[in-house]
Amino acid sequence: MRIIPAIDIMNGKCVRLEKGDFATRKIYSDNPVEMARLFQDAGMQYLHVVDLDGAKARKIINFKTVEKITAETNLIVDFGGGIHCEEDVKIAFDSGVKQITIGSIAVQNPALLLEWLQKYGADKIILGADCRGRKIATHGWLESSNQDILSFLLSYEKNGVSYSIVTDIEKDGMLAGPSLDLYTEILSATSINLIASGGITTLNDLKLLKELGCEGAIIGKALYEGNISLQELNQFLC
Repeated sequence: MRIIPAIDIMNGKCVRLEKGDFATRKIYSDNPVEMARLFQDAGMQYLHVVDLDGAKARKIINFKTVEKITAETNLIVDFGGGIHCEEDVKIAFDSGVKQITIGSIAVQNPALLLEWLQKYGADKIILGADCRGRKIATHGWLESSNQDILSFLLSYEKNGVSYSIVTDIEKDGMLAGPSLDLYTEILSATSINLIASGGITTLNDLKLLKELGCEGAIIGKALYEGNISLQELNQFLC
């Protein structure tokens, strides 16, 4: 299972939110590039970057910071937040990221996502499946849809999606443990490479996610608050 630290960028700073609420923003670093270097120095190989400003504005905002991260580290970066058109996709890949996460467009314009899957390949596109009460949320979690998480994933799996980041919004940033029951249900019903996100608090959470068969686990607040140290993660690194 891949261990993937997270950097969420707002106003050029490294922040964390609670349940996706922008009003709960807490700044952990004024320099996301420096934070990325810290992760790399600790042995991390992967990085999950979210442009929170971009998610809100519906266009990529912090691509210059992403460019610096990919230029100044060897981290394998996946990126999401604000990708709504072909130009956004081009900006993201030109910034040096290896994968992009598509969430809102997957709900609003499925045909466009399928077009990108055909053009760039399933290994380059991650389906962002963020849910609140099993319903898919969009636009930085500011809006909700009527689509059930499992039917959403099954539909896209049939159309070639092979990777998905699944976040239970009620768990995100709350340090209350991941949605193990939801992930168990998804893994039993699909063959998608599931990347767990939201609520990971302890090393035992990571062990349980690995046992379930998750392909990756994104860790944010637990690292920033010191619940899990970077050194402790060495046991999960290949």
